[in-house]
Amino acid sequence: MTTQSTSVERILGFVTESGHTFGTVEVAYETFGRLNSDRSNAVLIEHALTGDTSVTEWWAGVVGPGEAIDTDEYFVVCANSLGGCSGTTGPQSVYDDGLPYGSRFPAVTIRDMARLEHNLGQILGIDSWHAVIGGSMGGARALEFALLDKRKVKKCAIIAAPAFCEADQIAWAMMQERAIELDPDYYSGDYTAVGRFPAQGLGLARQIAHLTYRNDADLNHRFSRRRRSPDYYEVTSYLDHQAKKLTARFDPHSYVVLSRALRDHDVRMGRCHDLATSLADACTDNLVVSVSSDRLFPPAQVELLAQNLPGAVTHHVIESEVGHDGFLTETATVSAALKDFLSA
Repeated sequence: MTTQSTSVERILGFVTESGHTFGTVEVAYETFGRLNSDRSNAVLIEHALTGDTSVTEWWAGVVGPGEAIDTDEYFVVCANSLGGCSGTTGPQSVYDDGLPYGSRFPAVTIRDMARLEHNLGQILGIDSWHAVIGGSMGGARALEFALLDKRKVKKCAIIAAPAFCEADQIAWAMMQERAIELDPDYYSGDYTAVGRFPAQGLGLARQIAHLTYRNDADLNHRFSRRRRSPDYYEVTSYLDHQAKKLTARFDPHSYVVLSRALRDHDVRMGRCHDLATSLADACTDNLVVSVSSDRLFPPAQVELLAQNLPGAVTHHVIESEVGHDGFLTETATVSAALKDFLSA
């Protein structure tokens, strides 16, 4: 039976790219399986924007005993991102004055998240990762993780994520942030201190985001013009359901912090304007996966990353009508690509 463990590590004096110094950062993570004697079987999995450490749940069929990322073979680590709300330090963590950080939580970057996970790897005694794997925001984190020190990463799998966000993604992110910020219960992120919660804003942000996660063909096929009542469509009910699910488990200001980090993602930042040059220090064994119907990160944008990575690069396109979420729903196709990649 695969061993599973949930833990929290404390990292002292972590400095963000924005210049903020955390006295202590808590990093929540789960591990699955066992580290082998020569510590060569570690796999880091990076979750997406509103994901968490329970990777065998949100990527069931891909991660677990006997799956493509076999927890009987690999020692799998999944950490909650900096700025999140599932155990790692974020806006609802307690500040020095005993109140939540709230609006005082600093801007964080995808690179900050990756640097923090490098520190976690050191604590776990992992000098080299067999692979780092992530989808969507997790793909951006995986890429940055490998770029920080390619000697520590044998293989890198970037799924449904580009080298940098463009105007279209920035525009979608702006609408989601505004939806939360315009909720009168938001209080600039300090809603907990006054006993409020901007559920309406977070719910609307999730609905906007979900329209980028799913393709129009998928929505049209599943819901068409069917109604539940004269003024209530089936697709509206579906979006309301998505909103309620997220507001029950996620922090609105974490959503803003993480959305901004992904919005600002650009591997060229602080490196070189030329993409190939910026990626020259990346891992030299890469799998890049795009989804054919993805309208958040279209295949051509993801392919641009594949074209500029060094070394051996496999670009695999998932044929799916689902859209961006195809990297989560098309588990058989994703599993086949990852299994071949990890065993090569």
